[in-house]
Amino acid sequence: MSTILALRQERAEKWEAAEKFLNAHEGPGKDMTPEQDAEYKQMEAEVINLGKKIERQERARDLQAEIAAPAGQQLLTGKSGDGKASAAYRQAFWDSLRGLDVKNALSVGSDPDGGYLVPDEFERQLIEALEDENIMRRLGTVIQTGGGERIIPVVASKGTAEWVDEADLIPESSDTFAQVKLGAHKAATMIKVSMELLKDSAFSVEGYIAREFARRIGAIEEEAFFVGDGAKKPTGLLNTAEVGKTAASATTITIDDLIDLYYSLRTPYRGRAAFICNEDTVKLIRKLKDNNGQYLWQPSVQEGSPDRILGRPIYTSGFMPTMAAGAKAVAFGDFSYYWIADRQARTFQRLNEVYAINGQVGFIATQRVDGKLILPEAMQVLTMGAA
Repeated sequence: MSTILALRQERAEKWEAAEKFLNAHEGPGKDMTPEQDAEYKQMEAEVINLGKKIERQERARDLQAEIAAPAGQQLLTGKSGDGKASAAYRQAFWDSLRGLDVKNALSVGSDPDGGYLVPDEFERQLIEALEDENIMRRLGTVIQTGGGERIIPVVASKGTAEWVDEADLIPESSDTFAQVKLGAHKAATMIKVSMELLKDSAFSVEGYIAREFARRIGAIEEEAFFVGDGAKKPTGLLNTAEVGKTAASATTITIDDLIDLYYSLRTPYRGRAAFICNEDTVKLIRKLKDNNGQYLWQPSVQEGSPDRILGRPIYTSGFMPTMAAGAKAVAFGDFSYYWIADRQARTFQRLNEVYAINGQVGFIATQRVDGKLILPEAMQVLTMGAA
C-alpha cells in the first residue's frame, strides 16, 4: 500500500471518529463543554494536517519523478539534437549557470543582455513544478502565446428563433461577439546560490532553481489569479465572477447558502464545476449537515481525487478571502473558463559580480503571464453579508 493511500485512509478514519464525537456531544439540547470543544478542535486539526501532508507527498512524488527522468528523453516537440532540444544546449546552459566554460551551443538561445532562454527539458520541469504549486494552473485553461496580445472572441448574446406565419418575413437575429484580451505581465525573482554549491557537482542546481522558481512565482501568480486587479498583474477571477448568493451572516455559512450558490450556476456549467475556499471556511463547511443528518463534506480515500460537497469537488487556496463582511468567501463554477496565457520564453540571467564579495552568484528568473475569467457567468461566488 502506498504511503499516500495509507494517509488518505488514516484521514478518513480520523474524520469518521470526529463525526461521531461531534454527533455525541453537539446537537438539539446538547452543548459541548470547553473541554469537549478543545478535544474536537484537536481531532479536526489532525484531519487538516493529514490533508496538508497528503498534498505535500503528492507534490514531492511528482516533482521527484520529473527530476529523475532520463536526461536524454525528448520532452517537448522537435527533433533530437535541434536547437534548445539538443543535449549540447542543455549541457551548455547548466555549465553557464555553474560558471564553467560556455560552449557555442548556448548561442541558440542566448541574449547577452537579457539572459539565456531555458533549454527544452528544463522548460517542461518549470511548467510542471508551477502546476504542483498552483491550484489555478491545474483547474484553469493554460495556453501558450507568442508576441503581442491574444484576442479571445466570446459570444456576448445569442440570436433567437420566432414563430412566423407562412407569408411573414423571417426576422433577423444575429449573435453578438465581444473580445477578451490576454497580454503579458512580468513576474520576477532573484535567487542567490553560493559559489561552493555551484562548483559542487553533487548539488542539483537544476532541481534547486526549479523548486525555488516554482515556489516564488507560483505563490505570486496564484494570488493574482484569485484577487489580482489587472494593474501590472493578471485579473483575478473574483473581480469578474458573478455574485450567485449573499449570505445572511458576515461570519458563518449555512447549508442553504451553499445550495443557493450551487443552483445560481446555470446547469450547463455544473457538470465540470468545483468549489474553492480557504481552509478556515472549509473547517466550517465540514460541520454542516443536511436534513437527514448527513455531513455535506465527503472525504476522498482515492489517491488523486479531491474531497467533495454537494457531489462536486472542493479545493482550498490560502488566497481565497476569509469570511468577513462583504468578502467573497466561496467560489463555485467551471474553472476551465479562467484562461492563463504563458509567454513561451522564460529566462534566467546570471549576475556574476554583484554578490561576489559575499561568495555568491545571483540568478534573475522571469515569467511573463496573464490571466482572466473569459466568461463571468461560468463562475458564481458566495458573498458574506453585512456585519
